[in-house]
Amino acid sequence: MKNQKTLSLAKDKIKILLLEEPHKNAVTLFNGNQYTNIEYCKGSLNENELAEKIKDVHLLGIRSKTNVSKNILLHANKLIAIGCYSIGTNNVDLLASKLQGIPVFNAPFSNTRSVAELVISECIFLIRGIPEKNFAAHNGVWLKDASNSFEVRGKNLGIIGYGHIGSQVSILAESLGMNVFYYDIEKKLNLGNAKSCSSLNELLSQSDIVTLHVPETDLTRNMIGASEIRMMKKGSFLINASRGSVVVIDDLVKALEEKHLAGAAIDVFPEEPISTKDEFRSALQKFNNVILTPHIGGSTSEAQANIALEVSEKLVKYCDVGTTIGATNFVEVSLAPNIDKQRYLHIHKNQPGVLNKITNVFTSRNLNIASQYLQTDAHVGYVIIDIDEKTNSGEIMKELKAIPETIKTRMLF
Repeated sequence: MKNQKTLSLAKDKIKILLLEEPHKNAVTLFNGNQYTNIEYCKGSLNENELAEKIKDVHLLGIRSKTNVSKNILLHANKLIAIGCYSIGTNNVDLLASKLQGIPVFNAPFSNTRSVAELVISECIFLIRGIPEKNFAAHNGVWLKDASNSFEVRGKNLGIIGYGHIGSQVSILAESLGMNVFYYDIEKKLNLGNAKSCSSLNELLSQSDIVTLHVPETDLTRNMIGASEIRMMKKGSFLINASRGSVVVIDDLVKALEEKHLAGAAIDVFPEEPISTKDEFRSALQKFNNVILTPHIGGSTSEAQANIALEVSEKLVKYCDVGTTIGATNFVEVSLAPNIDKQRYLHIHKNQPGVLNKITNVFTSRNLNIASQYLQTDAHVGYVIIDIDEKTNSGEIMKELKAIPETIKTRMLF
């Protein structure tokens, strides 16, 4: 920033805790923006460890194994923002974070290609019968046989959830000559020759392979169970690289035992080991026609490098400027840095009259408000105020904090 100004908290005093070894791009980006007080940990922390560690942390970076619960947040006295170095944020209590004035950022785009490529490769492996042949070869059996081995060209791929990943799978599948059908609860633009289905059952009944790309919500939890699997073609395949709660594993096991499904590929599970040292057990391990992978859909070097940049950039922009674009639990405000003004951020309970109280803190001192931004949702309001004059920020901050509805307030520069 041109003509660097005095910050309310010097950057070398802002403590950053990065858990679960995000790509080193994260550290590089923080350092490039003068953030140097970084603790970088390879593993996750249990609840007691995290509750203690988070007390003096300003920015927290996590991946999928760290659980940031409401109880953990009660110990986060200085926490400004959370960065999830992943697509999902279901391991963070988003409402509790918002009510404490803590935006949560993630990376919804950076590993899209990696997941899509895994799904396409699994489509080919399943329909060619590669899992069984691989298993047999490892056990000395030579299954050189073309029966029950097919090309994906001309086969019907059903995509449940046509968002960033689902639509990317659609493009790749069509380039291989597959007929693509999709179902989404929201109206989406067809890409290429993909066809929208009016119902889940319509998609299930005509697909040779069904792949899931939905978030974890009340609507998607256990959405593929016994009745849905019965709707699928006999001899079809199921792929799940979305969330472990979406498929009822016991019902999938039964469908495989009865040979209603010819195979499956599962990357996510209802219960997953916390670390690589913990044992992984699943009822699906007994099947030689099932591909099991350890939640690695987005685990490529390229994806992790991009995720580290995307999430860290969002954290820096929020910390430096106040921009909340990309926050999953917070009102979104896009702001540019300014050159010669003081900027104040105020997060408060969304109740009538608060903006007037905030404005009065400045106007009662005859301070000119150069610009003012406000965004609200049902729970919180977020105000950004730039003032022309340099003044005693300590007195202003004290008065802003004294407003009864205040959740969190900061002076940026």
